[in-house]
Amino acid sequence: MKNFKVLGSGCKNCINTVALIEKTAAELNVDVTVEKVTDIADIMGYGVMSTPGVVLDEHVVHAGGMPTHDMVAAWIKG
Repeated sequence: MKNFKVLGSGCKNCINTVALIEKTAAELNVDVTVEKVTDIADIMGYGVMSTPGVVLDEHVVHAGGMPTHDMVAAWIKG
């Protein structure tokens, strides 16, 4: 199972990123967990300065803006 964390304050792009990851995983029939991280100290701990940030299995894979569907699909398949 892939474990995602979406780093951000809860802005619209952060919420949409969570939904995109969940939707893409469902389309690919892959089980994932998605955790929202809103604490600024936790976000800074990943070195992310621009949100939303996406962490996959404790590795930052994206920061600053919404990822594309194709990016998310690649992370899930990878």
